[in-house]
Amino acid sequence: MNIHEYQAKALLKSYGAPVAEGVAIFSADEAKAAARKLPGPLYVVKSQIHAGGRGKGKFKELSADAKGGVRLAFSIDEAQAHAKEMLGNTLVTAQTGPAGKQVNRLYIEDGADIDRELYLSLLVDRSVGQIAFVVSTEGGMDIEAVAHDTPEKIVNVAINPEAGVTAADLAKLTSALKLEGEAKADAEKLFPILYKAFVEKDMSLLEINPLIVMKNGRMRVLDAKVSFDGNALFRHDDIKALRDETEEDAKEIEASKWDLAYVALDGNIGCMVNGAGLAMATMDIIKLYGKEPANFCDVGGGAGKEKVAAAFKIITADPKVEGILVNIFGGIMKCDVIAEGVVAAVQEVGLKVPLVVRLEGTNVELGKKILNESGLAITAADDLDDAAKKIVAAING
Repeated sequence: MNIHEYQAKALLKSYGAPVAEGVAIFSADEAKAAARKLPGPLYVVKSQIHAGGRGKGKFKELSADAKGGVRLAFSIDEAQAHAKEMLGNTLVTAQTGPAGKQVNRLYIEDGADIDRELYLSLLVDRSVGQIAFVVSTEGGMDIEAVAHDTPEKIVNVAINPEAGVTAADLAKLTSALKLEGEAKADAEKLFPILYKAFVEKDMSLLEINPLIVMKNGRMRVLDAKVSFDGNALFRHDDIKALRDETEEDAKEIEASKWDLAYVALDGNIGCMVNGAGLAMATMDIIKLYGKEPANFCDVGGGAGKEKVAAAFKIITADPKVEGILVNIFGGIMKCDVIAEGVVAAVQEVGLKVPLVVRLEGTNVELGKKILNESGLAITAADDLDDAAKKIVAAING
């Protein structure tokens, strides 16, 4: 689960991280009152969407030379003018895709006198099974580009969970970021705070880009991106309350209600599979035969008839879907249960696109019998290769 920048900063501030004063607003009429609460005279007006690259983004509805989704204002009136122009419009960034995201809220923040911009993130480094700091002196830039062009400028420091952030860890991090004086002292306080927040709130990513050193020598969290482990949200009602469903795909929201692993993609073949590995293989073979998957959908090993039907409805609700491939290996899940769920869903929502079903495993013959006797236009497949060929051929007409 993702949250907005202003929510992430409030969370980090509650742990003691140095964050500028700021106010979230939901209408342009709130802009003046919000700016008056800040010291000024420089204000930063930031679009709040779940995507990076906001500063370089473009609004669909505005002219090509219009400023991006993060703007400086040198007066309260200018802050309000920015708010009027940004709210309600669609911001397109490198991470939103061409459809962009509508800006429904802004964050007006006190400006900062920046001397240096640094990069810092915490994530789960699965290669060592520990939480790791990833830092670079190249803050404010696309970290993927830095990793590609100058990988030597990125430093990883894995943290032993029994010891926590040690003095040796801090020495490595501050050295990598070339910090001295007050900035170094601030970092030595900040880094354990960030690690504590990451662990206690079950984060999967905490990214600060940039983490700045101001001209007065002090450090500040200038931006913050936080994602949480969805499997741990049952422990954090305070975090669940921060969820903004307007930033999420409606199909993914519905899938979460059924505990389905569903991710919307840009292709035209809907996929319903049990098991993440099988789902990836199914998407790969669709691409092999020249088409693109419309989604990743893993119904899990123990899904019942109702869950299967729900998954099918979610897939058919996607207007991009021109065909559906159901690929099930019945181990824990039985093929007849899958067949019953598919038939029930088709009978309820109708079938407007080709449907190919490949079943294998427990009760496979009974599952095929249910499909064959349903009277529905369902094409059976013998194996995965056969299934992929048939669904691609059906779409191609």
